[in-house]
Amino acid sequence: MSKKENQNVNITLNTKEKEDSEIVVSIFTLIRKLKKYLLIWIIAAVLCVGIAVAYSMITTHVQKPTLTALIGFSYDGIEKGLDPNGRDFKVETIKNPNVIESALTDLNLEIEQLEYVRQGITITGITPKDTVARLTQYSNVINKNGNIAAAEKILETTYFPTQYTVAFDYSATDFTDEEAVQLFNRILENYKVFFYQEYGYNESLGSALSVISYEDYDYTEAIDVFSNSVDTLKKYVKELADDDDTRFRSSVTGYTFDDLYEAISTVEKIDLDKISSYIVVNNLTKNKEDALAYCEYRIKTLTRQRLQYEEELEAYENSIKNYEKDQMIVFGTAGEETSTQTSIASEQYDEMFKQKNIIASNLAQTKQQISYYKERQETLKSKSTGSSEKTEKIETDLKNLSDKINNLINAVSDTSEDYYVNVTFKNAYNVLVPAADVSTNRFDRIKQNVKLPLLVLEAIAFIVYFAIAFIEALTSDSRNRKLALAAAGIDLDKKDEEDAEEESDEKDTKDDKKKKNKDNKENE
Repeated sequence: MSKKENQNVNITLNTKEKEDSEIVVSIFTLIRKLKKYLLIWIIAAVLCVGIAVAYSMITTHVQKPTLTALIGFSYDGIEKGLDPNGRDFKVETIKNPNVIESALTDLNLEIEQLEYVRQGITITGITPKDTVARLTQYSNVINKNGNIAAAEKILETTYFPTQYTVAFDYSATDFTDEEAVQLFNRILENYKVFFYQEYGYNESLGSALSVISYEDYDYTEAIDVFSNSVDTLKKYVKELADDDDTRFRSSVTGYTFDDLYEAISTVEKIDLDKISSYIVVNNLTKNKEDALAYCEYRIKTLTRQRLQYEEELEAYENSIKNYEKDQMIVFGTAGEETSTQTSIASEQYDEMFKQKNIIASNLAQTKQQISYYKERQETLKSKSTGSSEKTEKIETDLKNLSDKINNLINAVSDTSEDYYVNVTFKNAYNVLVPAADVSTNRFDRIKQNVKLPLLVLEAIAFIVYFAIAFIEALTSDSRNRKLALAAAGIDLDKKDEEDAEEESDEKDTKDDKKKKNKDNKENE
C-alpha cells in the first residue's frame, strides 16, 4: 500500500453537538506519531522497570518474610489422628513454650520474645488431592440426595494428615532474618526431644522412683518402699520387653530389656528378700509400737485387696468358661463332601485370659505379703528388738540396696530412651524440609514482589504514550484538512455560517408550513 493510499485510511469520530460534523484521524498519521515518541516510550518503560525493581528491593528488605518448613510423622496410629499413647494427637505441641524456650536458650536469644514466637507459628495439615476429591464427591451427593450410604462413605474416608506445613511469621519480633531461620529450625529439631520425652521413656516414673527417701521410714516400711519401686520398674521393663520384637540391645548401656528384667528380679528375690528376712529374724525397728500398728494396717489393707482379686479372678474364670469362641468351617477339597468345623479364639478371649493371669499373679503376691506381715507382727510381739550393731548393719544394707535400685532406674532410663530414639520412634517425627536461609531466596522474593508494580507502571506509561500520539495525530489531521479546504477556495468559517443560515431557513419554512396547515384546519 502506497503512502497516498495509507492517508485514505481514517478514524472517524462523530461529535454529539453536531451530527454531520466529523473528526477524522488518519491511521498513517497515528502510526507516524507513535513512531515519533517510540524512543521516549522505550526510555520511560526502562525507567518504570528500574522504579519497580527499586521499590521491590526496598520492600523486600524492609518486610520480614514468612518462613516455611515441612514436617512429617510416621508411627502406628497417626493415620487415625492418634498419638503413640492412643490419645488424640495434638500437633500444636510444637508451639509448646518449653520447646521454644529451649531453642531460645540454645541460641542465646531473648526469652522475652517467647510469646511473639509462639503466636507467629502456624501449622497446617497437608491433605492429598485424591482424598479431597473423594470427600468433595461424597459431600455433593449428601447435599443433593441426603444419601445415608454416602454419609457412611465420607466417614470412612475421614483423613488425618501425616505431614504438616509449619509457617513462622517473625515480623513482631526483633530477630534478624538469619536469627529467625536458625531459631525456627532449632524449634523444629528440639520438638523431636520433646516428642521422645512425651511418648518415650516415662520420665515421671523414673523421677518418682528415685526421689523416695527410705531414711524417713521404719525398716519394715522401707522394705515396702523398695518393694513397690522394684515391682513398678519390673512391670515397666516387662511391657517394653513384650513390645520389643527386635531383641534390642542398647549401644549406650549394653543391656536388652530381658537383661534388665532379670537384674531387677535378682534384686527383688535376693537382695530385697535377704534384707527383709534379716529385719524379721532380728526384730529390727526404730519404734516397736509404730511398727506393730503399721503391720496391723497392712494386714487389713492386703486382706481387702485379696478378697477383691479373688472376686475378679472368679469373674474372669466364669467369663472364659462361658465364652463362645468364633466358629470356623474348613471345607474339603474338590470332590469331597466332608467339612470340618473348629473353634478359634478371638482377641477378646485372649485379652480375658491375659487379665486372668495378671490377677492370679497379683493374688498370689498379695497372699505372700499377708503372710509376711503376720509373721512380722508375731515376731515384734514375742521378741525383743535387735542390737545396735545389727541396726547399723541393716542401715548399711538398705543404703547399698538403694544404690542398686537407683542404678537400675538409670539403666532402664538410658536403655529405653535409646530404644525409643533408634527403634520405636526412629522415623516417628522428621523435619522433611527445613526453613531455607532468607538470603538464598531473596532474589526470588524480589522477582515475586516486582510483578504487580511493574505491570501498573508499564500500563500507565503505554496509556500516556498512546494518548499523546493520538492527540497529536488528531490535531495534525485537523490542521491539514483546513489547509486543503482553504487551498480549494472554501472558507470553513464562511461555509459554517452558510450552513447555519440554510438550517435556519429550513426551520422557518417548516414553521410557516405548520402555521398555514393549522389556519386551514381552523377555517374548515
